[in-house]
Amino acid sequence: MSDDPTRLAEAIRRGDRGALARGITLVESRRAEHTTAAEALLELLLPDTGRAMRIGITGAPGVGKSTLIEALGSRLCDRGHKVAVLAVDPSSSVSGGSILGDKTRMELLSRRPEAFIRPSPGGDTLGGVARRTREAMLLCEAAGFDVVLIETIGTGQSEVAVHGMVDLFLLLLSPAAGDELQGIKRGVMELADAIVVHKADGDLAAAADRTAQQCALAVRILHPGEDAPPVLLASSTTGRGVDELWAALEAAITRRRGDGTLTAMRAQQATRWLDESVREALLGWFLNGPDVAAKLSEARQLVADGKLLPTVAARRLLAARG
Repeated sequence: MSDDPTRLAEAIRRGDRGALARGITLVESRRAEHTTAAEALLELLLPDTGRAMRIGITGAPGVGKSTLIEALGSRLCDRGHKVAVLAVDPSSSVSGGSILGDKTRMELLSRRPEAFIRPSPGGDTLGGVARRTREAMLLCEAAGFDVVLIETIGTGQSEVAVHGMVDLFLLLLSPAAGDELQGIKRGVMELADAIVVHKADGDLAAAADRTAQQCALAVRILHPGEDAPPVLLASSTTGRGVDELWAALEAAITRRRGDGTLTAMRAQQATRWLDESVREALLGWFLNGPDVAAKLSEARQLVADGKLLPTVAARRLLAARG
């Protein structure tokens, strides 16, 4: 990976898809020399970012996130938009490899010249969110993509992590979720800017209607005295509700741009990103210290044996690191 950051930035600005892919690979790399080059690349492109609509999409495995993204993305391409999809695959806790890495997804959308799809293994970061998803999003914006869709695994705390980097957060539910709303994490429902009951077609249409009604009641309880997020029905198979979904998302982003909410939210997200980066850098500094691995292993054993408090062990390790 020998691309000069200046030349790579110029190619990305021109919309060179190969350069964009190389840039994302660069920012995802953990090698120290790549980190320096990635930071230089991002600094060059920063003035060209920030103009896209950033949308996070979550939901339980099997709810149809990829199929809805393909249906929505295709409609947007037809309307003249350029759509980037950052699809975060779960990683194996044993091998670290992407579980869905060999699975072909969004095949039709991937053929569109107006679309760019980048699957990334989640790695060991919070909730499986790819380590450099934010940076990848900025590169896509600099390449001229005006809609960026980030698909989460739908497990763990990935929803919270993605919510902290997007303008709108979309929750997908299955038609069978009506009887299971108590099992849906309240926090995820509260984060959602819109809720979609997916696969609302065929034999599942009636169940989807019931789920949407029950979900609308639950949302009003969670958001008393304020504007509740819309609850919509959609089917990627028939196209039902896809245009209505986009209209709702556009209306929400227009309101947020108009009243200054979007600017304030992105500023807050940027400062949180700084805080996370500081914590990550401090952890790296600590773990790379001399003899830290041996001392950490010893401390872990003492803690596991109940001979030392974790807080005391942590303080001693940090003091030893200096």
